[in-house]
Amino acid sequence: MIRQETETDHEMVREVHARAFGPGPVPALVEALRTAPAPLAPMSFVATLGGRVVGHVLLSAARLDAPRRLVDVMTLSPLGVHPDVQRRGIGARLIEHALAAADERGVPLVFLEGSPVYYRTRGFEAASPLGFRSPSLRIPDPAFQVARLSAHEPWMTGTLVYSDTFWALDCVGLRDPEA
Repeated sequence: MIRQETETDHEMVREVHARAFGPGPVPALVEALRTAPAPLAPMSFVATLGGRVVGHVLLSAARLDAPRRLVDVMTLSPLGVHPDVQRRGIGARLIEHALAAADERGVPLVFLEGSPVYYRTRGFEAASPLGFRSPSLRIPDPAFQVARLSAHEPWMTGTLVYSDTFWALDCVGLRDPEA
């Protein structure tokens, strides 16, 4: 079952991301994005199995610096599924639900950094060939992806601008340990 996240889910969501991503900033990112000031309210959904939260997806506000004007868009990050139930379609269902909710809200674009093999079969496409520029040189071009929703208009191209929260927690792109 997929439903909107509630406050009572927060600890279970933290556990899902800690198990799915291991040590790192992802659980803190979720907590910070829930309360960060933003032009669009975050959209947060959980997948439950037998009453237990086993997956989570968060859409948070970002901006597209388009030639005409700034456009409020969303970023899908993070998506986490508990390792015990991965490879059962839970992540795909969370993505489908999140994109439908964003489309219903009138969001024109949803961006993400992630595996093209996984996300390209779930409504996302390479962003750069469509006229979008990545917010960081550390995001490999194939990983920079976008889902164009019904409110998207052809003039909406430009540079994605992540919210300050992603930068403050250093959750943008890949770090090169050799640099």
